[in-house]
Amino acid sequence: MAHAAPSGTVAAIPFLDLVAQHRPLEEELVAAFRRAVATAGFVGGAEVTAFEKEFAASVGAAECVGVNSGTDALRFAYQALGLRPGDEVITVPNTFIATTEAITQAGGTIRFVDVDETTMTMDPAALAAAVTPRTVGIVPVHLYGQPADMDPILAVARKHGLWVVEDAAQAHAARYRDRPVGTLGDLAAYSFYPGKNLGACGEGGAVVARDAGRLEPVRQLREHGQSKKYFHETEGFNGRLHAIQAAFLRIKLPHVESWTEGRRRVAARYRDALAGIAEIEVPVEASYARHVYHLFVIRADRRDALQQHLTSERIGTGLHYPLPLHLQHAYRSMGLGEGTFPVTERAATRLLSLPMFPELADSQIEQVADAIRRFYRG
Repeated sequence: MAHAAPSGTVAAIPFLDLVAQHRPLEEELVAAFRRAVATAGFVGGAEVTAFEKEFAASVGAAECVGVNSGTDALRFAYQALGLRPGDEVITVPNTFIATTEAITQAGGTIRFVDVDETTMTMDPAALAAAVTPRTVGIVPVHLYGQPADMDPILAVARKHGLWVVEDAAQAHAARYRDRPVGTLGDLAAYSFYPGKNLGACGEGGAVVARDAGRLEPVRQLREHGQSKKYFHETEGFNGRLHAIQAAFLRIKLPHVESWTEGRRRVAARYRDALAGIAEIEVPVEASYARHVYHLFVIRADRRDALQQHLTSERIGTGLHYPLPLHLQHAYRSMGLGEGTFPVTERAATRLLSLPMFPELADSQIEQVADAIRRFYRG
């Protein structure tokens, strides 16, 4: 949920500025579109194949399959690992609903566990206590660009014979103990929604595997279950990555590292600028992690009033996420009321996402910090 400037004005500092990212790439992007029009290469083909190879190499994966969205990436990953009705998958309630709707859409059952107070990612101790005889898989979410603590999560998986799908939708180029996320579990799902650290100019996603030969079921699922044209091994989906989006992603992929360093610079400047404001907590980079700051999420006293104040000062903000999934109407049948996951619930009332994009200037960061400081002094 983003919070924009008042109606009729333009935010002095936007929450996200994709125009700034695309401006220097405009000629390349337009040229890619013209190539697609000239060749009528709109679905599949060389651009998609090339992007799959390049993205796999960039994250250290053995192979990659491009799909239509991050949600498709998750659903296809679960199905490729054999998720069946009645199977239980453990994940966290402080994530976007795509993580969980893909579980139920693939036929599984959700089992939530709470998160670590510091990192806001899956609590390995809570995970270990939550495994049941019905559990088949674990989905840690690398939230906001912070990797989950994967070694103890993987130890639980090995102990119980469970598969692990990393939800890396917000974690392009993140690392765990100097290993790329996306190559730690069995499979990983990425999103290329425009606002992501690597975003298409529309929808897009990918499934990657650390071991070669794991993704043939995903290829079939994205193509209506086809093993070859008009020969269907199963029912599948229309889940292909469009060739134009693959071309755009190929143009942007070489810039991800410099954009990541830009995000890390912005995060460091925020920490300096916000130091000494007792009413807020800035995000912590875990000792094991290279955080890539898809979002810069503070925890703030009187969060809603602070957000309104920043809006009045023409500073864009966001809420990620204001209502945990276990309290959503969509999951009321699970019967999980308030108090079930206290860490997640406490955080949900205090989380506030500040403007974050690589091009954010030091002067803008200072302006945000000054506005926050004035609010609490007022």
